[in-house]
Amino acid sequence: MSDVAVPLPICPGDALEDGGRGVRFEVRVGGRPTPAFVIRYDGRVYGYLNQCAHVPMELDWSEGQFFETGGLYLMCATHGATYEPDTGLCVGGPCRGGALQAVRVEEQPAAVPGAATTVVWWPDTYIEAPAAASS
Repeated sequence: MSDVAVPLPICPGDALEDGGRGVRFEVRVGGRPTPAFVIRYDGRVYGYLNQCAHVPMELDWSEGQFFETGGLYLMCATHGATYEPDTGLCVGGPCRGGALQAVRVEEQPAAVPGAATTVVWWPDTYIEAPAAASS
């Protein structure tokens, strides 16, 4: 097994609109499958575990809908907690002062023709790659 982290693709960069829908993906935390997501805000991509800092419930209102209607904050559909999209800091609601757990993501030039960029993430010792699908 290699100690060198290899970035894993999430989605094409154009799948993310600034302040719009995010893309969900699966990671492992403590050996358990855990949902994560990536969004675009102010031209950059950001990734977080899909767990409210108040109670670890998924944030999205519907699949990939993490932003409140103004597209300025991420909002928990269950508790109404609001988070800064670029820091994950809770700025309103029951978890004020808490934060979302960041996932290391980056937008890179795409390896496939026709796509401009690809959004990738790096597994680490805490947020690991999902187990390979069994046959």
